[in-house]
Amino acid sequence: MRASPTNPAPTLEQRFRTVHATTYLDLVRFAERRVPRDDAEDVVSTTFMTAWRRVAEMPEDARPWLFGIARNLIRNTARGTARRRDLDVAVAGTSATSSSDPTVMVGNRLDLVRAWSRLSPRDRETLALVAFDDLSAQQAAVVLGCGRSTFTMRLTRARRRLRDALDHESSPTLTAAPTPFTTETTSWTHA
Repeated sequence: MRASPTNPAPTLEQRFRTVHATTYLDLVRFAERRVPRDDAEDVVSTTFMTAWRRVAEMPEDARPWLFGIARNLIRNTARGTARRRDLDVAVAGTSATSSSDPTVMVGNRLDLVRAWSRLSPRDRETLALVAFDDLSAQQAAVVLGCGRSTFTMRLTRARRRLRDALDHESSPTLTAAPTPFTTETTSWTHA
């Protein structure tokens, strides 16, 4: 919202309210994938309290900035609890199928879950920011506190490691028919 003669600049409070309304659900989903569901609301609440205290510093694109605040809160909390839920991302959200054989679907899901669990927490976080949180490389770089090129390199390497882990997990009987997991994985394993 830019100021014009007929539309005065929004106050910091109005801008904060707008950002809150447009990012709240995204932040809740972001937090729920990283902390127990009961704690996600606390993380989001604390994120917005921190953002309100720093509202004058809020960048134009506030979404990755808020994700970064939430991420730092989660990391600080996780250190105290021995990181028991270190980025357990729910992979079960895929429902599209190209095979009606439940055996193939279950086998592929198991392969994906095993491959995902073989990744390091850093790789899972990198992939999740793009695949599950729908952030651009620039926005994800802000969340992780690194440069865009550094994030892009991390993403490329994480995609390669996921692809290698999937190749390792796949058996000849499960690779015969294309699956939604192969299709979906391809979409975020190939740049």
